[in-house]
Amino acid sequence: MTETKTRNPELRMAAGAIGGLRQALIDDAFAYRPLPPMRTDGPLTRRLPERLRSGAGWTPHAVVLGAALIAFMTGFSRTGNAGVLLSGLLPAACIAMTLVRPVGAFWMSMVLTPVSAVVGGGDELWGPSTFFSHLVVLVVVAARTRPRTAAWMWGLTLLFGTLLENLGLDTSSNTAAMAVTSAFALLVVSLVQIRREAEREVTVQRTVTAVERDRRTLLEERTTIARELHDVVAHHMSVVAIQAEAAPYRVENPPPELEQAFITIRENAVAALTELRRVLGVVRTEGYEVPDAPQPTLAELDGLLANVGEAGLTTRKTVTGAVRELPQGVELSAYRIIQEALSNTLRHAPGATAEVEIGYVLGGLGLRVVNGPPTGPVKPSQGAGHGITGMRERVGMLNGEMTAGTTADGGYEVAAFIPVQQAPSDAPVEQV
Repeated sequence: MTETKTRNPELRMAAGAIGGLRQALIDDAFAYRPLPPMRTDGPLTRRLPERLRSGAGWTPHAVVLGAALIAFMTGFSRTGNAGVLLSGLLPAACIAMTLVRPVGAFWMSMVLTPVSAVVGGGDELWGPSTFFSHLVVLVVVAARTRPRTAAWMWGLTLLFGTLLENLGLDTSSNTAAMAVTSAFALLVVSLVQIRREAEREVTVQRTVTAVERDRRTLLEERTTIARELHDVVAHHMSVVAIQAEAAPYRVENPPPELEQAFITIRENAVAALTELRRVLGVVRTEGYEVPDAPQPTLAELDGLLANVGEAGLTTRKTVTGAVRELPQGVELSAYRIIQEALSNTLRHAPGATAEVEIGYVLGGLGLRVVNGPPTGPVKPSQGAGHGITGMRERVGMLNGEMTAGTTADGGYEVAAFIPVQQAPSDAPVEQV
């Protein structure tokens, strides 16, 4: 028979408290932890000249060393040369020690407090020098550690002062003044730390959210492209299946091997078409309907320009090179790129004019859509859109290249090149 013993909740709380104390102030208490330079990209430091900004990062170190000098002068002025080592120099050393071993500096300040009181010969446990130095040590250590460490340091300071007061080392009882002053200082430091930690968490969360939003946008664009290309691929696969089925009837008395080959081709085409539709069903969103009309091509670009013209965007089209029929995937992607670029112009550059350039070259198809600066009020952006991402995905899918950015006059330019294998074409040359 096994007996299960549960510890008292009070004992668990005590064990947790002791564990927190050990983790905060005992484990690696004298570890070497140098204070790094301060960041100089803040709202104030980044306005400084370059020469001053390089040294501004050491401002916290200078402040701490300045406080150490004040503690030394305070102890020296009170005790003279006789007790200057313990009453002035050692408290200053405790403050300076916070720059490299912060937790160790706290313990050193605690140990030196009664020693300085005995050497100084006063009736106060916390003399002017030790009072100031211990307060500075508490603040610096709290700023370099966590708020829990500040709470432990304050509690130990109060307990230590009360114990020495009962032993008769603090006849004037200034432990209460130390407790109140240090509590206020540590509270301010802890609040600042908590606020900074919250700001860091918000920044990290915003970064993660932006990454996830970009990833979601990318996936949505790829899904849209997959839906649109389904019609193109499905059309070609259907043509292959129909031609394979009709091919044996074009030859009189075809050999059985040829008939079987065409049967195999048709079966493979039908199977591929079935798998393609199954994959499309996976990427379809709820409520998505297959379009009735075929996917657009560059032949329908004039209708697109007429539509954006009715919406208030003045456009001009220029076509260079020998116009020829391109693969349907290239035609669809080119049409969508121009459509999205013109839509961005309508949204972000009201009142501007746009130029659409299409260049048919031997190696492929060149596209360029450029608009001038806006002449009307620009509405604020609602966040990261899908336009540029979708264009890049379409161009990248076809192994092309694309650039997008602002122009010198304040407009915006989108340029892309889509490689296309050269094929013979009898299409006439059209210059616009």
